[in-house]
Amino acid sequence: MKHTISVLVENEFGVLSRVSGLFSGRGFNIESLSVAPTLDPSISRITLVTRGDDQILEQITKQLNKLIDTIKVIDFTGQDYVERELALIKVGSEEKSRAEVLRIVDIFRAKVVDVTPRSYTVEITGAPAKVNAILDLLQPMGIKELVRSGPVVLGRGAKGWSGA
Repeated sequence: MKHTISVLVENEFGVLSRVSGLFSGRGFNIESLSVAPTLDPSISRITLVTRGDDQILEQITKQLNKLIDTIKVIDFTGQDYVERELALIKVGSEEKSRAEVLRIVDIFRAKVVDVTPRSYTVEITGAPAKVNAILDLLQPMGIKELVRSGPVVLGRGAKGWSGA
């Protein structure tokens, strides 16, 4: 089962290394990882995606909470949350496919952020399913390069983490 976990940590040297070391040292894979400061520059939010059963997730959560720099850990599995991802897609722009690429970009409310005689670079943000859908449609046009941010999440509703 996929788990999206958000961890608030002190924004200090070596914290990310300790978090990733916790996973690798126990044989857990991190499928996606995003880290950035919060509104409070002394605190960072780590958003990571991993897979495992409930027992594995419980072990991960306990280990994360034991790290001295950890402020709070939330597993968003089974909760209401907003999830978004950014992707930059470099797709071929042969004369015969240019119009089709632009139609797909428009349908998905994406943006062309760079144009060369041989390619378009497309920026898209949205739920991972939306990113996957545009990739499926652009694949026949010849995706030359792709970079994805991985998901970032926030819980729905008024409650939040103070200072975060």
